[in-house]
Amino acid sequence: MLLFFCKTIARLPLSWVHRLGAFFGWVSYLSDHKSNRIALENIKQSDLAASEAHAKQLVKTSRIEAGKAILETFFIWGNPTAKLLPLIQQVYGWQHITEAQAQDKGLIFLTPHLGCFEITSIYYGERAPITVLYRPPKLQWLSELVVKGRQKGKVEMAPANASGVKKLLQALKSGQAIGILPDQIPRQGEGEWADFFGKPAYTMGLASKLASKADAIIIMAFGERLPDGKGFNIHLTQVEDIGTPALLNQAIERQVAQCPEQYLWQYNRFKQRRYALHKLKKAQPGQAEP
Repeated sequence: MLLFFCKTIARLPLSWVHRLGAFFGWVSYLSDHKSNRIALENIKQSDLAASEAHAKQLVKTSRIEAGKAILETFFIWGNPTAKLLPLIQQVYGWQHITEAQAQDKGLIFLTPHLGCFEITSIYYGERAPITVLYRPPKLQWLSELVVKGRQKGKVEMAPANASGVKKLLQALKSGQAIGILPDQIPRQGEGEWADFFGKPAYTMGLASKLASKADAIIIMAFGERLPDGKGFNIHLTQVEDIGTPALLNQAIERQVAQCPEQYLWQYNRFKQRRYALHKLKKAQPGQAEP
C-alpha cells in the first residue's frame, strides 16, 4: 500500500504535493494537540519567537511545513534524479565544496530536521560519491523502500550500526563525503547530554568522533522549501568545529535560526530516555533528576 502511495505521489507536480502536504499538516495541527504542545515548548525554549503569539504562529506554520515534508519525501523517493534536479533553483556556499575537493579532504554533511533534507544528498550525489547514514526501519520491506528511494546517483546508504560507521570512516579517509542527520536522538550509549537552545538534550557523539578521526571539512546543509511548489534552494555553511556534542548543537542552532518555520519543532529533542538519564545526573551532580 505504501509503495503504491509513493508511486502515486511521485506522478504529481511538486506544487500539488505541497498543497496536499499543507492540508495534511493543517489537519494534524488541528487534531494532534500533543505534538503542538511539544512544538510550542521547544519554540519557546529556543527564544526564536518574539512573543507568545509569534510562537503559536510558528507552531502552526511548522506543522504545515512538516506535512509538506512528509509527502515530498515520497515524491523524492519515487522519482528519478533527472526529474528532481531541475527543482533546485539556487545553491549557496558551493565554494566550500570546491575548496575541500581541492585539498583532497573528506566532507561531513550535517542535515538537521530542517526543510527538505532529502534533496541535499541527491544534489551532491549527482556530482560526487556520498555515503549517508540511516537508521533502518524494523520492517524489512520499508527498509528496502527507504534505501531504494534515497540511493540515487552516487549516493550510498550506510546503516546505523558498527559496519555502517566503518563505511562512513572509510569514505572520509578516501576523501569522499558522508551525510548525517545530527539532531536525531541517539541510541543507548551513543550520545552525551549537551545544551540545545539552553536545555540539555541527549546528543549524538558520532559526528564529533568522526570529525576528530578524519581531517574533514564540516558542512551544514539545508534544503529550503520554496513557496508554491517552486522547488528548493540549497544552503551550505562551513562549520569550524564540532569536536564536542555541545559545539555540534550550537552549529544546529545557527542553522535552525535561518529558517525556524521549516524546522521539525514537534520532534522531541529533549525527550528523557531512561537509558540516558544516568549520564545527565553525572554531568549535573547535586541537581535533581529532570
